[in-house]
Amino acid sequence: MSEAIDQLKEALSFSPENIPLRLHVADMMLKENLLDDAAGQFNEVLKRNYGNAKARKGLASVYFRQKKFSTAIIVFEELWKQDELTWDEMVQYVRCLVKENSMSDAVEVYKKVLALNPSFTDVELDAILRTPSAGAFNDDFEFDDDDDFAFDDEAGKPNFLMEKPDLKFEDVGGMEQVKREIAMKIIQPLKNPDLYKAFGKKIGGGILLYGPPGCGKTYLARATAGEINAGFINIGLHDILDMWMGNSEKNLHAVFEFARKNAPCVVFFDEVDALGASRSDLRQSSMRHVINQFLAELDGVHGKNDGVLVLAATNAPWSVDSAFRRPGRFDRIIFVAPPDEQGRVEILKQHLKNKPVEPIDINAIAKVTDGYSGADLQAIVDIATELKLEESFTKGSVEKITSKDLQKAVKQHRPTTTEWFNTARNYALYANESGLYDEILKYLKIKK
Repeated sequence: MSEAIDQLKEALSFSPENIPLRLHVADMMLKENLLDDAAGQFNEVLKRNYGNAKARKGLASVYFRQKKFSTAIIVFEELWKQDELTWDEMVQYVRCLVKENSMSDAVEVYKKVLALNPSFTDVELDAILRTPSAGAFNDDFEFDDDDDFAFDDEAGKPNFLMEKPDLKFEDVGGMEQVKREIAMKIIQPLKNPDLYKAFGKKIGGGILLYGPPGCGKTYLARATAGEINAGFINIGLHDILDMWMGNSEKNLHAVFEFARKNAPCVVFFDEVDALGASRSDLRQSSMRHVINQFLAELDGVHGKNDGVLVLAATNAPWSVDSAFRRPGRFDRIIFVAPPDEQGRVEILKQHLKNKPVEPIDINAIAKVTDGYSGADLQAIVDIATELKLEESFTKGSVEKITSKDLQKAVKQHRPTTTEWFNTARNYALYANESGLYDEILKYLKIKK
């Protein structure tokens, strides 16, 4: 094989711009485990054709085999976002994420791996990310360790995951007021149950988080579970809704029943406006039944909700049925604003951690990103990283991210919260009889 490679390399010397030939040589080197040589060839392709998917995939595989997992993740992540990874490459990506302890991302990718190949098994990955077989579950099952669990549809349960996050509030940049409110409603009752019972307050309840997208509502919910060492179930619309009449209500009931059996437990409903839409706006009676079931579960009609902590997030609180805001349901509604300047500093530090960087004036970047969401700040770091990756591919060495790179990225990416605030402002000014949206007016510095 090495003789064949040498012959092809000689051919490349006469035709250095022949990208298909160079990719073929790189693949041969990869199969022969000539990792440094393969990386060199893939980089040569990227110099001539930046963005070449096959070269990027090859480079990611080289980094994976060299156990440079964090570097491989950077390349895999971009390919994942562009939906360009094959099934085998997804498995490699999952292994890298596990090695770097990025468990939530690993679970997300692994779910796609299993969706594409339900029969796939791997001893290491299954032990960390997957549940035991569906038959192992019964009514006496309790969630009592740090693994993630999912229910198999064949067992008659919804296909949701339960985990024990290792995030804490200290890992969430900014949002100090929001953290205090959640602590008073959720964390302190669990730490001081006797005191709360003396005042006739139950342990549990619901909090509705609202605000522009990308401001960390899901991240905050996960950290809440981590603060109290509780199980965490992240529920999306696809986990509940079913095409057959009555099954959606059964799925919703199964989520709450499992949470009750494994209290303390945080159940997080993302985009709750889809499940809790205003019934007056609905024409389909099937969705009205789902909403009524949701309200009954929150009221504990089918079982006590002590220790069941329900968090929900929405970008459109004005679309949520007012019945959800009654006492005992989502009786605390919290505005999650874009991070303040200190919060932006902390978020930028988090996203730059473990990346090759020169000394950066993060305070200066934070000052010029007023109104940017946490997701926007991550996008800025991603753009700067891509700029440096391109430069690194060209120079053949790791180039560090600088303040200038981040400033350039800020100019390329404008805040995504602007459109949301344009809509929210109208509701806060003209549909705010209850004072629900006063925090929006306060944030926008508008006096009504």
